Amino acid sequence: MKQTIGANFRFAELANDVNDHMPDYVSQRVTMALNRDAKAVNGSRVLVLGLACKRNSGDVRASPVPVPYDRLVALGADVHAANPYVAEEQFPLSVVPAALTRAELRAADLVVVTTDHDAFGWKLVAASAWRVLDTRHRVPTADHVKYL
Repeated sequence: MKQTIGANFRFAELANDVNDHMPDYVSQRVTMALNRDAKAVNGSRVLVLGLACKRNSGDVRASPVPVPYDRLVALGADVHAANPYVAEEQFPLSVVPAALTRAELRAADLVVVTTDHDAFGWKLVAASAWRVLDTRHRVPTADHVKYL
């Protein structure tokens, strides 16, 4: 903005700063959530719902979503990801492509919602997951689910 209008635009700078640090924030939240339940990141299974940045999109070119999961894999996590709009060959090498199934949800120590695709079965997530970090507020409330 400074180059365009010759002045600082603090609101835009703050928004960019928040966006730039969001991958760190998500990886910290995942680590803290697992630690609260006496689980180490190393050896934990994390299921990521969504790799694209935008809802109902398969465009992962500029998506920051894979960044926190690369960090978790480096710490020893077993990261699986589901995204119905992204071809498997476009998945980051650090994650295991997965389908959104009851078995996959039950196997996860933590389910992290990063993209709120309409194609995801949100009722299935609520019925099957044990722990959910829902960054998009899409998972319906269920008594047995620990929301983080």
